[in-house]
Amino acid sequence: MEGRDWPNRDSSRFVEADTYRWHVQEMVPDAENAPVCLLIHGTGAATHSWRDVMPILAKTYRVIAIDLPGHGFTKPSHARRVSLPQMTASVGVLLEELGAKPDVIIGHSAGAAIGVQLLLDNGWNTALVGLNPALLPFPGLAAKLFPTLAKILFTNPFVSRIFARMMRSPSEVDRFMRKSTGSTIDRAGVDLYHRLLTRSGHCDGAIRMMASWELEELQRRLPRLSSHTVLVHGSLDNAIPKSAIKQACALIPGCVFEEVKNVGHLAHEEQPEQIADLIAAFVAGSSE
Repeated sequence: MEGRDWPNRDSSRFVEADTYRWHVQEMVPDAENAPVCLLIHGTGAATHSWRDVMPILAKTYRVIAIDLPGHGFTKPSHARRVSLPQMTASVGVLLEELGAKPDVIIGHSAGAAIGVQLLLDNGWNTALVGLNPALLPFPGLAAKLFPTLAKILFTNPFVSRIFARMMRSPSEVDRFMRKSTGSTIDRAGVDLYHRLLTRSGHCDGAIRMMASWELEELQRRLPRLSSHTVLVHGSLDNAIPKSAIKQACALIPGCVFEEVKNVGHLAHEEQPEQIADLIAAFVAGSSE
């Protein structure tokens, strides 16, 4: 039902890979042999997050956007865990099925961690853009409490239903998004998040992902990343502190840090053209 007017619906299809039925959106420019750009959304989002950026990038790239397992239209496989290494491996199988090796990976929040893991596991030198990336464990006491809390929530089958009911009001979704992300997105964007967050299956997918997410090993591996990398921070981001992004950047050889003013955690939804220009400038500079 929701797919009838989903953003960029004409680019959608479903692909079977690694026990999942993935929702994939793909746009191809007129030019032959266009470089491949992979878009990976963050926890709790879906392909809609790239609704305005994707058509801009598709002027130059073969752009592939996916719904991660349990998110959007990609159903979970309850027999499979969704830890960072396992989810990344599944994305790798999907890329093989699509016959696509990315020339650029753009990951938002937790999606950036999947991008880094994908590069490290495959030994690729693909350019990486991390938008408000979540690459480091939560500091101090939060590092112990957050995964534990997520696991407690995941074991309670009613939590996702309760959260979905809490999000029934569009105004509540708007308030939740502003408070948790620091972003102000348009009414169409709020409506799309409202549709997702009122679906207990989608909420369950996000909680399942958080319950399995551990970043300590990824942090230890960051100095091995050889890709051209830029990490972007939205100055109003309430989710990922600037200090954490700069710390991650310092661990990656040759990493570039960029700050975009007056946007929050969903910078690419607030200012798609500005973010697309930033990506284009970075990729052009990294290829020189």
